[in-house]
Amino acid sequence: MIFRSKRILFICFYSVFALYSNPVASNTFQSVPDSLKNKSSKELINNIKNFSPEQGKIYEKALYQKSNDNFILSQITYDIATHFYNNEQYPRSIYYLNKSVHLARKINNDSLLCKFYLKTGNAYLKDWKNQKSLDAYYEALNIAKKKKNTKHVLIAQSGISIIHRRMGQLDKALDVCKNALKLIEKSSYYHKTNHVSLLTILSEIYLDQKKYDSVIKYANIGIEMSERIDYSIGAIDLYTKKGIVYFDKNELEKAHKNLYEAEEILSKKNITQKKSILNVNYFIAYCLYKEQLYTQAISRLEKIQPILTESDSRNIRVLEIYRLLIDCYVAIDKKEESIFWLQKLIKLQDQFQDEKNKTVSKLHHKTTEELAKQIMALENQKKKEKQYKEYTFISLLFVFVLLVVFIFKFIKKQKKNNVVFQQLITKINSLETKEVHTPKNLIITDEKVQSILNGLIKLEKQEYFLHTECDLRSMAKKVKTNTTYLSKIIKEHKAKSFNDYINDLRIEYVLKRLKNDRKFRSFSIKSIALEIGYKTDKSFTKHFKAKTGLNPSYYIKKINHDQNQ
Repeated sequence: MIFRSKRILFICFYSVFALYSNPVASNTFQSVPDSLKNKSSKELINNIKNFSPEQGKIYEKALYQKSNDNFILSQITYDIATHFYNNEQYPRSIYYLNKSVHLARKINNDSLLCKFYLKTGNAYLKDWKNQKSLDAYYEALNIAKKKKNTKHVLIAQSGISIIHRRMGQLDKALDVCKNALKLIEKSSYYHKTNHVSLLTILSEIYLDQKKYDSVIKYANIGIEMSERIDYSIGAIDLYTKKGIVYFDKNELEKAHKNLYEAEEILSKKNITQKKSILNVNYFIAYCLYKEQLYTQAISRLEKIQPILTESDSRNIRVLEIYRLLIDCYVAIDKKEESIFWLQKLIKLQDQFQDEKNKTVSKLHHKTTEELAKQIMALENQKKKEKQYKEYTFISLLFVFVLLVVFIFKFIKKQKKNNVVFQQLITKINSLETKEVHTPKNLIITDEKVQSILNGLIKLEKQEYFLHTECDLRSMAKKVKTNTTYLSKIIKEHKAKSFNDYINDLRIEYVLKRLKNDRKFRSFSIKSIALEIGYKTDKSFTKHFKAKTGLNPSYYIKKINHDQNQ
């Protein structure tokens, strides 16, 4: 707690300091060599593009000294940023885009500012820095709406929709995308590349929702449109999505056909876009894996390794490629290779999860933005009604008391949870070593009862209780009796109701699996709930807490912490 308090204080002081800092104050103290003063702006720009970041800053300083016109400088820095963006050097692109934004603000040019924010959002999106991308898109969207610039509104909404989709908020992504589609159908961008891109995003969302007919419908429209305007990237993406649909439906021949169509365009048009190359090769490899052609699948996946860079660590497709490589190597019994890719996967998965959590938080903030504004307005009104010193003193006192109470309760709760957790781990260890058997002192003379109890033991071993359809009726059918008699036997011989019996089995199973399966711990609470037979995460959490006294999230976090020490 002391460390956390110090960290909070540091962040507060740093934030105050940042308010008075100049966002483009770099290079202020760098001197420009005389040899650069006579170089033309074009030469300096080319040097920035072709040399390392550190060397580029010297040429950048020389370039700024050639002009005091912020409009011209903003265009130059944007051109440099675009060069790095096109070459997939996104951190350097973002560096110059931030300078362009600062210069556009200086000259109060909203048109340029909107353009620069959109490019910044795209660069952060490509670099998988979702939170910063979202910020930039919202800045652009506000300006575009004010300026009534349809193109910029469409681009911003497309980017926001992609981020919603990345974070699994599919209904929100669909709403944004459909609004953009209505807008584009009444604009000059109808049946242009922007229209195809929007259809691509829409198909992705429907694909995540497993609405396959909608995917095929919009993919076909987009493919026809792409071929008419010779938009290769759009056609590749949409053919890939059709391939994924047929893959999910286990129609591998149709999946191959569409994926090879995409690959043919890649080859004929000499497309170098990384996203297209990764997607096409990954899904072709997955089809080969399904057909048990493991060596061919590995060849596909390893062929694309040279194009991956460090920035791809936040790309979910790269995580999936690593998972598939592991499965392929396991299938051909190559343990060393499996372990190698597993280690890489675990490292990247942790990095990806951190970035994902940040973005979810930001999306929630945007969703509740209007409510936050109302609260702030009320607080400002109260401030005007009171004297400044009295209000400050009362506020600080209140915050201090609240903080002390919060810290006390937090520490108390943490201690209690830790005790419960240790007791739980001891119990799990005992469960893992305990043999499942009928007690020797239990004599059952009724053959029918014995048969039903044996059937229950068999179903427990088969883990039938993990199925969502597992209920009293289905269990009775499995052990060849009726629901009333089964309920009575469970009550007499298990000393609990049927529902308690099933819930106890599920919770004991999930406790052991979460303790021993790192990959399972990385699942969302909703996914874990579905995996063990619950229809909702709320129901799972309720039964887990009733059984253990802890929330599932706390249990997972504590195990991860203890095993990483």
